[in-house]
Amino acid sequence: MSPEIRTPLAAYRVMATIVGVLLVVLILVGVPLKYLAGDGTDPQQLGEWITSYLGVAHGWLYMIFLFAAFWLSRRADWDIPFTAVTLLCGTVPLLSFWAEHRATARVRREWAAEPATP
Repeated sequence: MSPEIRTPLAAYRVMATIVGVLLVVLILVGVPLKYLAGDGTDPQQLGEWITSYLGVAHGWLYMIFLFAAFWLSRRADWDIPFTAVTLLCGTVPLLSFWAEHRATARVRREWAAEPATP
């Protein structure tokens, strides 16, 4: 695989993993603790912290994820529907991991035959 595609793929995979993990923690841990734990309890305060700070971090990192995914889509010459699904799946907890696996498999399949250039 050439560096032309290897670098965008690596950036996409790293950002997809980071954003996916943060989204899972935010939605499946932080939000339930914030709204379902008793007011003023330690779990509720932890949920408040997670939604406040990890929520902001996730938002900024999601913008970097979108850039990395779009960069990869242009280098890999994806069609618009595949690109759109990949970008949108980054907003759904756990589905983002499936989208990353799907995109990585497609790039590896399509670029495996490409000769590596120094």
